[in-house]
Amino acid sequence: MTQTLLTADRTAFRDALPQGGRLLGMDVGTKTIGLALCDAGWSIASPAHTVARGKFSKDKVALAAFIEQQQVRGLVIGLPLNLDGSESPRCQANRAFARNMADLGLPILLWDERWSTQAVTRTLLEADASRARRGELVDKLAASYILQGAIDGLMAGF
Repeated sequence: MTQTLLTADRTAFRDALPQGGRLLGMDVGTKTIGLALCDAGWSIASPAHTVARGKFSKDKVALAAFIEQQQVRGLVIGLPLNLDGSESPRCQANRAFARNMADLGLPILLWDERWSTQAVTRTLLEADASRARRGELVDKLAASYILQGAIDGLMAGF
C-alpha cells in the first residue's frame, strides 16, 4: 500500500498531482468544518458548505461521500498557526484530523490559515451582513480563502 502524502510543502503536493484535479479546502474548527472547492485547473476557489461536527467517523463518511461526488483529487486543510508562525494549540488537532483523513488516499496539503477567519469576517462586516448571516457563512468562506491562497501558491512560478 502506498503512503498518502501529508505535507506543508506546496511543491511536493503539486508534484503529487501532475494532472491537477479538483481540490477541497477545509477550515476545520471544533464545531464545524467549512468546505470549499476549486476547479480542476486550480484557478478559483468557491465556498461549498459547512458541516456541523459530530462523531469523527460519521463526519468522515459524509466528507468521503462529498469528495467522491465532487471528484476531488486532493485536500487542503487549514493549519491555524500563531501570528508569529509558531504552532497554535489547534495545530495539533488539525494535524490529527489530516492524519485521520489520509486513508482516503488523497494527497493532503496543510496550509497556513492565520488570517482566513479575520479576512472573511472583515469582508462580511463591510458588506453589512447580520451576525446570524456571518455565522452561517464564515466557515465556508474561510475554507474558500484558505483554498484560494493554496492554489495561488501552487500556481506561483508557472
